[in-house]
Amino acid sequence: MILNININENLFLTVQEMKVTPVTHLKKQRAIEASAVVVSGPGWHVLAVLSMLMGFASISTDLYLPAMPAMGRSLGADTGMVELTISGYLIGFSLGQLLWGPISDRYGRRLSVAIGLVLFMIGSAGCALSESAQVMIGWRIVQALGACASVALSRAMVRDLYEGSRAAQMLSTLITVMAIAPLIGPLVGGQIVAFAGWRAIFWVLIGIGFVTLAALFTIPETLPIERRNRESLGRAMIRYGELLRYRRLLGYAGTGGFLYAGMFAYIAGTPFAYISYYHVPAQRYGLLFGLAIVGIMVVNILNSRLVLRFSYDKILLVGTIIAALAAVATALAAGTGWGGLWGLAVPLFVFASTTGLIVANSITGALADFPERAGTVSALTGAVQYGSGIVGSALVAAFADGTPWPMGWVIAITGICCLLSMLLLMPDRTGN
Repeated sequence: MILNININENLFLTVQEMKVTPVTHLKKQRAIEASAVVVSGPGWHVLAVLSMLMGFASISTDLYLPAMPAMGRSLGADTGMVELTISGYLIGFSLGQLLWGPISDRYGRRLSVAIGLVLFMIGSAGCALSESAQVMIGWRIVQALGACASVALSRAMVRDLYEGSRAAQMLSTLITVMAIAPLIGPLVGGQIVAFAGWRAIFWVLIGIGFVTLAALFTIPETLPIERRNRESLGRAMIRYGELLRYRRLLGYAGTGGFLYAGMFAYIAGTPFAYISYYHVPAQRYGLLFGLAIVGIMVVNILNSRLVLRFSYDKILLVGTIIAALAAVATALAAGTGWGGLWGLAVPLFVFASTTGLIVANSITGALADFPERAGTVSALTGAVQYGSGIVGSALVAAFADGTPWPMGWVIAITGICCLLSMLLLMPDRTGN
């Protein structure tokens, strides 16, 4: 597969060069990568497997959203405690990526993902057998530690194969394909709850894990031995601190991170806002949730075309402006009740749809400067994104009052901060 790609080896900086490379040189590097043309790429089978891997965050969360009220009743837990199962998942998902990134840069992508999938299945079994919300939260952390390997490293695998705007286009395409998971997840989850109970959802996740593990070994390794990072894992972990000194990297991570904080506030809050507050049947919750996923898919398709005509930085700016406006509108609807159910659902739809303009472009920008450490940078940005999601969902849980208002104001704050993060992408006084 790697042989089918036209790669200019001079595009890749060595670790030693990175220590002394000025930011202005990195800008030139990004310009070179953006103009790179990939003559041929991996087949549809490889892209399909990468889509499955990228979808694990959605699969392991969205499938069980309709089960949250029933889960709370079964485990004797209140709304806030059940919502913490999402926060617990995000803790494992965020911190786990920091470990998988350096491991994959040193030992390869496929082995790392395989180990993560096994851990995911063990955690899913623990969730299915849990008898209390506290135990459930613990197993959700284990589940997430495994699932995050698939998500973080699939992004790095895309960077192994593509450069510049082409990478942003392929990320948008893969995100569009994998968006099928959150689109049908709540619909399928609602039916599973109705016919087999909430525990059956986690047994289904184990089955999905087995299928994905089998599919993983039908594709080749994307990171050849000669391009792997020879640093010790300890030294690689220290380099996370060095990466945080780059303003542009912080800007890209911030836009994605604050968006994810708002999105996970949306994920944690809408089951109770729609089902409990507006009395939407659990089986129909998936339809409302699915509208947002359709918006994400459509905008990702649009982004995959726009990114070949405009820079991903410009598209990212437009996305953050729209997200901020929609977030404020969401807070107004949640606080005043104006427009009822649809008054809340419409701005949430717009806010969620901006994912298609923000996620792929922010990831591409972050990875562009560090191609030889794609796994580490992908893990760092992913940790920031899902770590922010911890805060977003936890705030909704902590201030839950039976109304959509806590979700609304959390989304408003995150949307505004998402836009403000773009300031870090602007040149400073030295022109960097």
